[in-house]
Amino acid sequence: MITTETLMTFMTVSLLLGLTPGPDNIFVLAQSAIHGRQAGLLVVLGLCTGLIVHTVAVAFGIAMIFQTSALAFLVLKIAGALYLVYLAWRAFRTPASEVRNSSASVVNPIGLYRRGVIMNITNPKVSIFFLAFMPQFADPSRGSVTLQVLSFGGLFIFSTLFVFGAIAILAGTLGQRLKGSARAQRVLNRIAGTVFLGLAIKLATADR
Repeated sequence: MITTETLMTFMTVSLLLGLTPGPDNIFVLAQSAIHGRQAGLLVVLGLCTGLIVHTVAVAFGIAMIFQTSALAFLVLKIAGALYLVYLAWRAFRTPASEVRNSSASVVNPIGLYRRGVIMNITNPKVSIFFLAFMPQFADPSRGSVTLQVLSFGGLFIFSTLFVFGAIAILAGTLGQRLKGSARAQRVLNRIAGTVFLGLAIKLATADR
């Protein structure tokens, strides 16, 4: 049984981590500003699904592979970087009129959800972070460490939904107000493309 004090400490730290600028919340910000609140929330759901994968990987020791195998870490991070480059290319090429007049970004919820999943699970640093972060709060004297890690993962996902959801709504609202301006949309697209490229470079050059 996890103590109330430990739960409160973990939730506080998790919320602060969610607010700290990083690849995932910047990704949500960019997607929401371009495609709207609904798109941003779908991306958030995808990211949180990826967090489920990382939580299970840590709970059952799979994440150790990325910490001990340089090849596994390299393959996954390159895949993630290439996907971000693809998203940057899409952002740079999308005409402002297409974003303004089309609802394609909302019509294809599976695609937006999939973006979030791929963005999260192809970042091996998330698994390594979880591997270093969550066991610190687990206490073997209070029961199964695996179950405790799974519980902490669920709490982390809940805090991520809350923080990232707020970011998606705020950024989506701002983006919606700018949708009537083709110039503003071009600027948003270029900013998003630049952000995706920056995230790709950061991921591709990341060390374990």
